[in-house]
Amino acid sequence: MMDYFFLIPVALALGAIALGAFMWSLRNGQYDDLAGAAERILFEHRDRPDDTASAHADKPPHRD
Repeated sequence: MMDYFFLIPVALALGAIALGAFMWSLRNGQYDDLAGAAERILFEHRDRPDDTASAHADKPPHRD
């Protein structure tokens, strides 16, 4: 029975710490754009010019 007097405050303290961390992440915008990062990795190449086209632009075409 004495164990409960120790375990209940520890469990409440850990729950309060977890709730505080979650509230901090909400205030700092961690959950603002959930789909943006997943889509940004797929379409990142559209943000800048194609490097392969500019690398081959100065070379004349190969003719046989």
